[in-house]
This record gives sequence, structure tokens and C-alpha cells, in this order.
Amino acid sequence: MFIDSHAHLDDERFDLDRQNVIKDLKSNQVDLVINIGADIESSISTVKLAEDYENIYASVGVHPHSVSELIGVGLNEIENLAKRKKVVAIGEIGLDYYYENSPKDIQKEYFIEQIRLAKKLDLPIVIHSREAVKDTLDIIKSEKSSNLRGVMHCFSSSVEIAKEYIKLGFYIAIGGVVTFKNARVTKEVAQFIPLENLLIETDCPYLAPEPFRGKRNEPKYIKYTAEEIAKIKEIDLEEIAYSTSANAKKLFGIATGDAND
Repeated sequence: MFIDSHAHLDDERFDLDRQNVIKDLKSNQVDLVINIGADIESSISTVKLAEDYENIYASVGVHPHSVSELIGVGLNEIENLAKRKKVVAIGEIGLDYYYENSPKDIQKEYFIEQIRLAKKLDLPIVIHSREAVKDTLDIIKSEKSSNLRGVMHCFSSSVEIAKEYIKLGFYIAIGGVVTFKNARVTKEVAQFIPLENLLIETDCPYLAPEPFRGKRNEPKYIKYTAEEIAKIKEIDLEEIAYSTSANAKKLFGIATGDAND
């Protein structure tokens, strides 16, 4: 069984069949899903989803695209949500200089503030970083503490950068991009990452793997990512499933059997 460590099942693209998608998780070998908030509104809907379904857990936070909404508002709403029982992380948070929907200085400010909130609440962080390799790593290093831990979501940097995060005790999450024929760097990273630092994710409804590229992604497609990584690493698929599931439960503090409580 797999754990999808990063999904957006609250997205409007699931409005017509969300219940069926979630109901069919077990039959599609998906044990648990970590659903990720990207702004205050989606963090609220993510928590509700987690509270409605036993096999969904929530992460709450504000994506760099949306951090401008925190100006004058602050993180009180996110902090209150983060204290709910099924919330297991702060995220997704980070920096995105590709689109720069929010000014860089505002992105940095609230990235740091949300990291500090995670440390205060002793929760892991889920990091989004695009075209901001140096600043993201510099901030993580400067904010490093004994309880700062997390995952680099949809990792797209080099093996060298992956090594830096692994030294810091972070996990590296690989998604459907690894199945793309031209994803040379992602395949190199997948080959390099030690099993004890690896997570798998869909980022659904985005980034569907081959052979569904360009269509709506779903948690059930996690197996295609796992199969590609197993092929790259030349190990059994069951080993990928076991290791990544154990890693996700460890990072997010989910006890074995919680989904069946």
C-alpha cells in the first residue's frame, strides 16, 4: 500500500466525484493521503476533508503565490487550524520566483514566519521551492533547530542540492515528473536519494504521470511514480511502497493503524 504525501483533493476539479475518488483509495492500493493547504481558504477545506475521512490527513499553510493575503491578517487562522487533531504539518510554504505572484520580500517574510510557527507547534513543514534554490536553502539553514523537519515537495533541483537537504535531515518527495522521458535530472535524483529520505506524491490534480500526462492527476496514479522509481533504483516495488509509507508516517507523526482507528 502507498501513501500519497502531497495531494489537493479539495480542488474544484474533484467537486463532481471527490467522494468516489476517496472511497476508492483502498482498492487502488492507497492507504493514506496527506492533503495540502495552499492558502487560508484551502487550509480550511483541507481540515474539513481530513475530519470527514479517516484516511485523509491535513497540512495547513499559505503558498508563496498567496502570502500577500497574510498582510495585515497574520497567521492566527493558520495557527488555530494547525492545532486541530488531524493536522500533521505546516505547508505548503516556501518561495516561488518563477511566477512571483507575491513580492520576493513578502514571500521570504512569511516563509520564515510559517517555519517559526511549525517550530512553535512542533510540526514538520512542506516546502515549495521554484527558481529559488539559494534563498530557500539559506532560510532553512538559518532557521534550523532541533525540531525543524520537513519535506521538499515535488523536488526539481539537482543531486547536489538534494544532498544539502538530506544533511539537514529533510525528506525529498518525487512526483509524476519522474515518469516523463525528458526528466533526466529528476531521474538522477530518484536514483541518488537513500530510501530512508524518500517520499512519493501525486500533487493531484496537477502533474499526472505517464501515461496520463496532461489529464487530471489522482492519488491512484501514485503507483506509476513508485514503479518508475523502483525501475530506476533496480529494486522491488514493494520496497518502495514499504519505505516511503514508513517515512511518511514517521515525518507526519501518524501511528501505524491510525487509518483504521
